[in-house]
Amino acid sequence: MQVPALDKIDSLASDLTNYLGKDQVNSVRRAYYYAEQAHEGQFRRSGDPYVTHPLAVAGILSEMHMDHQSLMAAMLHDVIEDTGITKTAIKSQFGNSVADLVDGVSKLNKITFSSRAEAQAENFQKMAMAMAKDLRVILVKIADRLHNMRTLDVLAPEKRRRIARETLDIYAPIANRLGMNIVRIEFEELGFAALYPMRARRISAAVKSVRGNRKEIISKIETSIAACLEREGLPGRCIGREKHLYSIYEKMRSKRKSFSEIMDVYAFRIVVDRVDTCYRVLGAVHSLYKPVPGRFKDYISIPKANGYQSLHTTLFGMHGVPIEIQIRTEEMEGMANNGIAAHWLYKSSEDLPSNPHVRAREWVNGLLDMQKNAGNSLEFIENVKIDLFPDEIYLFTPKGTIFELPAGSTAVDFAYAIHTDVGNSCVACRISRRLAPLSEPLESGQTVEIITAPGTQPNPAWLSFVITGKARSNIRHYLKNQKLSESVALGRRLLNKALAGFGDQLDSIAQENIDAILQQTKLKSMDHLLEEIGLGNRMSYMVAERLATKSNISADDAQRESDKQGSLDIRGSEGMVMNYAKCCHPIPGDPIVGHISSGRGMVIHTDECNNIADVRDNPEKCVSVRWDPDVQGEFSVELRVELENERGIIATLATTITGTEANIEKISIVERDARFSIVNLSLNVHNRVHLARVMKRVRHIKAVAKVTRVKSRKVRKTIKNVVGSN
Repeated sequence: MQVPALDKIDSLASDLTNYLGKDQVNSVRRAYYYAEQAHEGQFRRSGDPYVTHPLAVAGILSEMHMDHQSLMAAMLHDVIEDTGITKTAIKSQFGNSVADLVDGVSKLNKITFSSRAEAQAENFQKMAMAMAKDLRVILVKIADRLHNMRTLDVLAPEKRRRIARETLDIYAPIANRLGMNIVRIEFEELGFAALYPMRARRISAAVKSVRGNRKEIISKIETSIAACLEREGLPGRCIGREKHLYSIYEKMRSKRKSFSEIMDVYAFRIVVDRVDTCYRVLGAVHSLYKPVPGRFKDYISIPKANGYQSLHTTLFGMHGVPIEIQIRTEEMEGMANNGIAAHWLYKSSEDLPSNPHVRAREWVNGLLDMQKNAGNSLEFIENVKIDLFPDEIYLFTPKGTIFELPAGSTAVDFAYAIHTDVGNSCVACRISRRLAPLSEPLESGQTVEIITAPGTQPNPAWLSFVITGKARSNIRHYLKNQKLSESVALGRRLLNKALAGFGDQLDSIAQENIDAILQQTKLKSMDHLLEEIGLGNRMSYMVAERLATKSNISADDAQRESDKQGSLDIRGSEGMVMNYAKCCHPIPGDPIVGHISSGRGMVIHTDECNNIADVRDNPEKCVSVRWDPDVQGEFSVELRVELENERGIIATLATTITGTEANIEKISIVERDARFSIVNLSLNVHNRVHLARVMKRVRHIKAVAKVTRVKSRKVRKTIKNVVGSN
């Protein structure tokens, strides 16, 4: 039997008296009657009167102990959109604050998240703007979405899946970012069940089937923890934590773990009275069971970005079962569950916002800054995805200065957060006093020391692991300028070589000739022309022919003369505009040829590489080059090793290669049969002599049957021969 709406509002009003004044409760009741009249004759898909929906939304907010204005806005949130009543009418009845909240939520109601990236980005911008004016707008919207998710069953399957996807992609992360854990979990559970009903049923059935086996162990652990607290005289209650279905599914999918692996971990929460008791309880449980090294996190002294506070530790329980324990106060428990909605402070203008509210404000302001700086909505949403939803981490300099960065940040992000020059010149780092790779993700509480060196420059590989927008933009800017200067230098070398065939040098070319070719090419300066040559966008021979003062010399004669002048020396330090082909892996000592590739500069191939067979005799595409006698650097080369299967043979192979001062970049094993395996190695060596030394040492290993250098495959020749034979 359906409960009359009047009984429901009376019940809500009764609950509100626990924390609101009589006048405020009457204001909420008045807003209800206003909404009831406005929605008269309107029904939901379930057949219930429409007013039951705003009443339910207000009920959700009352559980969060929200202020009376938020509750009134919840009652009226669909009035503007569905009934034709204006904002002005609401303002005259209930005041400016309530009218603004209703208007803000109404605008958000018009947001229909699409699968199209641009539409979603635009809509998210609107949401950010609405939140900036009043954070309560998003809280009312979250409560509205929560009730819609609870009544999702009456909708068509396609619409149900669309709303579920929106909830999982947008609303659940926002609830998480605002610290509203209970709401986030319910969003995820309801969204998961609607989006993947079969997967949800399977996991639910699996959880129920193992629950009986777990009950006994959980009971024993709870009893032992309770006895430990009592023995130590520590007040607190211990409760077991159930893993919810969506978190099990996400862990199985992202971490590629089986269901049994996830369910083997037992989770508990200990809630105490004071902060100092938290640390005493931590000591007590560590004496009860052995802690897992490296699995302790103190979010009390350094809270998460959404205000979450707790102590986290993992223990080896009885029979070796892992136990995850959270220790927090009652206040922290409320904050963890309700986040920004906990202890809402809008009672008077004199009330100061609590820490979570300040953090939420900072977050929203950060969104607005990103929106201003973004070129378009797609760029904005991309920045948001990096910076918005992940937890933030807190890092220390050796002197104790704290920096706040997104989770997953690396030492390079940290270096750029300190200063751009520090980032550009960083070469290594110490994380908590130990040397560590620059790409290692940082964790909260770590002390990071950046080691710099003069004359160093950013590595293009950094772009593959940096997280922050500041680091990414600064690296790109530096590399762009570096590539410019290097391409100008290479262009100058190539042009001088081509001019040598005409008996000229760039320094001796008349200015009118230079002006003429700049006018023809529509380039601003000689540096721009040299850059184009260095990047392979213009042919040095064609430019030289136009510039040469001794124009009576033919191009063929000039080419022959240029070849007499000698090849272009490759020093190994040319930078980004000089690349080494991945197909044939040339190293110093190999006969080589330079291929001018548009946009990439010069690509060095071995003389016998099949990938340049069609263009090697074309002077516009290929340049005669040679290794400089003083060539420096390390060069990549590939080896193929056939060996017998023995215990520890890969370790022996790696140790042998390392002993020759060669660096192993990559190693892969292909099992040929039960006895023999093929190991493919990618090494860094100085030259052919160094490579020969490496191969000699490898051959001396007893289990090694054969060592060969992998060169370019002769694919093209094979195809040509087949065609020719026909």
